[in-house]
Amino acid sequence: MFDGFVLEMVQLPEATLRVRYGGSGSPLLLLHGHPRTHATWHRVAPLLARTHTVICPDLRGYGQSSKPADTPDHSGMSKRALAGDMAALMTHLGHARFAVAGHDRGSYVAFRLAMDHPERVSHLAFLGFVPILEALERAGERFARQWWHWFFFGQPEKPERSILADPDVWYGNTPEKRAQMGEEAYADYHAAVHNPATVHAMLEDYRAGLGIDREHDAADRRAGRVLGCPTLVLWPLLDDPDLYDDILGIWQPWAPDLRGHGLKSGHHLSEEIPEDLAAALLTFLDGR
Repeated sequence: MFDGFVLEMVQLPEATLRVRYGGSGSPLLLLHGHPRTHATWHRVAPLLARTHTVICPDLRGYGQSSKPADTPDHSGMSKRALAGDMAALMTHLGHARFAVAGHDRGSYVAFRLAMDHPERVSHLAFLGFVPILEALERAGERFARQWWHWFFFGQPEKPERSILADPDVWYGNTPEKRAQMGEEAYADYHAAVHNPATVHAMLEDYRAGLGIDREHDAADRRAGRVLGCPTLVLWPLLDDPDLYDDILGIWQPWAPDLRGHGLKSGHHLSEEIPEDLAAALLTFLDGR
């Protein structure tokens, strides 16, 4: 897994991150989602590393990266805090400007990174999803039926007790999932979802999403701030395809230089269609 990549723990001002990186060429930062670790990229990263330096961290709170102290506003797991880690990480690795691709919760970190540190981000790719503010403003019946976990995860204590009672049942850990992810990536993910500290931090991510992250998005919109770099949105056509009628239309006010399309995949594109995903990202980054 990740043949030729370096794996290390990187101590930053606000967090210690487990990071894997390799390849050569212009830098590309890949940000995973819930409840995965950086290992979710193990089939895509080597394809991208042929022409790019690819950096895959465990986000703060996830995997084997450090967990922040709890605060009443959950700011330790805010996307602003996680994005600050990413800016610091890329500085540590010697990359002043870089491209970013994020999936699931990682897409929100990528969004905040580009909004808070626009001078650092050259290209931005979102694998599904819309800004947190837009998602919550559109949270009608379809959203409630399909993404009810956002609001359950936002509750105190009970989500931790429910998940940790049987993480394998909660996350649907089956032989099929193990085969889809690959043995090593599955083992890494499996250890994470059985770690009480990691589960708590992942839920703090959602609690921040319902509060402080939404406030940050709203402040940006009031100020008229938009993404200043080329932006790509890719969405999985087989994952809740009826949730939004016009994903690009939702993104347009935020991203003036926008393009995107659907891909025939379920939720975890990097695991299900790695070649197609790598091709789409390379076309965007390199004009292939």
